[in-house]
Amino acid sequence: MLVPVKWLSEYTDIDMPVDQWVDGMVLSGTNLETVEYFDKGISGVVVGKILKIDRHPNADKLVVCSVDVGKDAPVQIVTGASNMKEGDKVAVALDGSHVPGPLHGKPKTEEGETITAGALRGVESYGMMCGCQELGFADKIVPVRDRDGLWILDDESFVPGTPIIEALGMELPAVDFEITPNRPDCLSMLGIARESAATFGKSLRYPETECRKVAPEKSGDYIKVEIRRPDLCKRYCCRVIKDIKIAQSPWWMQRCLMQAGMRPINNIVDITNFVMLEYGQPMHAFDIRTVRGGKIIVDTAKDGDKFTTLDGQERELSDSILMINDEEGPIAIAGIMGGLDSEIEGDTNMVLVESANFLGDSVRASSKKLGLRTEASGRFEKGIDPNLAKDACDRFCYLVELLGAGTVLSGDVDVYPNVEKAQTLKVRASRINHVLGVDIPAEQMAEYFRGLEMQVSLDGDIITVTPPTVRQDLLIEEDYVEEVARMYGYDKLPVTIPRTPDVAGISRKQSVRNAAKDALLGLGFSEFQTYSFVSPKTMDKVRVPEGSFRRQFVKLINPLGEETSVMRTMILPNMLDVLATNYSRKAEAVRGFELGNTFINNGKGDGGILPEEKDALCAACYGPQESFFTLKGAVCEMLAILGIKDVEFSSVTDNATFHPGRCADISAGGKVIGTIGELNPAVTENYDIQTRVYACELDFASLEEMADTTHRYTPLPKYPAMTRDFAMVVAEDVQVGRLMKAIRSHAGELLEDVKLFDVYRGAPILPGSKSVAFSLTYRSSERTLKDAEVSEINEKLLIALKDEFNAILREM
Repeated sequence: MLVPVKWLSEYTDIDMPVDQWVDGMVLSGTNLETVEYFDKGISGVVVGKILKIDRHPNADKLVVCSVDVGKDAPVQIVTGASNMKEGDKVAVALDGSHVPGPLHGKPKTEEGETITAGALRGVESYGMMCGCQELGFADKIVPVRDRDGLWILDDESFVPGTPIIEALGMELPAVDFEITPNRPDCLSMLGIARESAATFGKSLRYPETECRKVAPEKSGDYIKVEIRRPDLCKRYCCRVIKDIKIAQSPWWMQRCLMQAGMRPINNIVDITNFVMLEYGQPMHAFDIRTVRGGKIIVDTAKDGDKFTTLDGQERELSDSILMINDEEGPIAIAGIMGGLDSEIEGDTNMVLVESANFLGDSVRASSKKLGLRTEASGRFEKGIDPNLAKDACDRFCYLVELLGAGTVLSGDVDVYPNVEKAQTLKVRASRINHVLGVDIPAEQMAEYFRGLEMQVSLDGDIITVTPPTVRQDLLIEEDYVEEVARMYGYDKLPVTIPRTPDVAGISRKQSVRNAAKDALLGLGFSEFQTYSFVSPKTMDKVRVPEGSFRRQFVKLINPLGEETSVMRTMILPNMLDVLATNYSRKAEAVRGFELGNTFINNGKGDGGILPEEKDALCAACYGPQESFFTLKGAVCEMLAILGIKDVEFSSVTDNATFHPGRCADISAGGKVIGTIGELNPAVTENYDIQTRVYACELDFASLEEMADTTHRYTPLPKYPAMTRDFAMVVAEDVQVGRLMKAIRSHAGELLEDVKLFDVYRGAPILPGSKSVAFSLTYRSSERTLKDAEVSEINEKLLIALKDEFNAILREM
């Protein structure tokens, strides 16, 4: 928000150096961007009056001017400009003067330009008549009339010879404040003036809004208003002005607009912009001849409607865009831009001035959909107090009368279905002091609030506060804590270390995740991190069947491309991308894992129910030393570290992602928690990996529920263990896991551990059978075991295995 200091001082006193004033504003919470000085780089430039213009004797495109610059005699200046006439006043850079530039036809330099006398085509020129650009003004704020020539100074008060900055009234700078989104009230001169007055204990002066003379005709005789969408338009206020005279605005108004970063255009347009900057309330003026039927209808557009805006662009509308309509069709996009057919032209005689309030969310959505952002839309998006509308409308009419730009009709048309009232809140002075760590009396806090134009009543520790409705950010007690802090001065608040009984730590979920990661890292795996955005084609590459829940994607509304258009439902495709990259770069062996989120739609994403977001763990490896069993061993070790017991592996043959017969489901506590196996060669071929790859993917959310990472002390055993090794011949289809489960079941409580140490196929084992060898460890915590009792347990175990699996003891 560019704030010209001279303009601001019309609303509150600024009786201190600008730097000191800026420092005070910053300390009260209004952040500074820059301070823009308009006299920077300008010296020796004065007001001049053109007395005579003669043709150049040696050049058709040059003229010789005699210019009064306040000296004893006029100076002669040669120029190529053509937009001036005798009697005009212009800015003159005298011999030896300095201007910021750039000069016509030259690039701008940091040092600026020094103007010296010289001859142009044989005629002496003792200076230069300047345009706005030569004086350093940005092209975007140069008055329309003066964009392509000299800057014509119309104000009669300009005296030849007066230094140009003094004559223009631009001695004071404009301060660019950074306005935070929660303070849209400060996007106005009055808003900044209110902050300045409160900060420095000054009074606030409101601008005049009451017209001194109005026509007997009423605005309501010419226009009616109907709001069909009160949820999107809170208020619509308008007035009618006749006998419009389109002309240049007076210099004081042009100066205010230019210093605030806006281009002067003509008196009516300038007044709308002036009031918008003054109150923060966007305005719009229609040529009333274009309002068909004499009625304004605020309603949404129809899908597919076409509308041409003031910038000449035809835009396609949708039924979510709020429009200003007459009885035959749209004439403006509410809160964004007017229509080309309703703009004010040179022959406009009567205008309708609109001061309305539109819902910020609606304006933001319409602006985004149309790809059209304006100064007005930016303000509506942040939120504007609907109670400003009438004051701004009246101020517009007052300025029209002041400038002699028309005759204001009496009354207004003001449709305000639901009047917005201020929200009263009780705040505790003791609570404010506790939060800030200070001891400010409640009465002093009340004075701070009154300085911000709040209504205040004090009852002991309780302060009842009613803020002005422009302060839409004051909703809870903490908001008032902030108000006291900035009025007291952030620089005065004591610096203390926060005191809290809480002890820093990590959650159980974080603890389990860290334990899993540490285990895998210790086993030689590297951690990978990949994007959650993937292509739906990844499911084809890993051969996920049609209809699988893995294909129930959460789709992005605005993806960067097809490759990142959906959220992943499994991590394995991402893992294979990383392995493929490493394989293509000649990495002989890789072990890696990723612990991240997956997103399952489950067909619920369209019914207002959010998709399910679950943690998953994927680990994979390839290399000469890798096999199904090396990966299985790593997984078992990690699960053991997490305290997950009774882990079982059951063969799976119908998972197309994995090699048939080399895949297993992993279960714990009767629940399937993942899948492990060698990848199907068709899958690795899709990733151009010409070697065996082993992978597993686990439901980590289930692991978090089952994990028990509590470390319990177990004393060293007092009594020795006894071991028994045996090998059995069983059918090929008997799973080792089932055998081990049966051994644990039949061996009883004295069995401490059982390990598989050999699987053999070949002579003399018959085809269709295999030999499996186990090592059993027995121990008692209360006594030394006897060889006879262990042998008895072992004999019974072998009989049970023979009965259940037809297992035949093999000689070791």
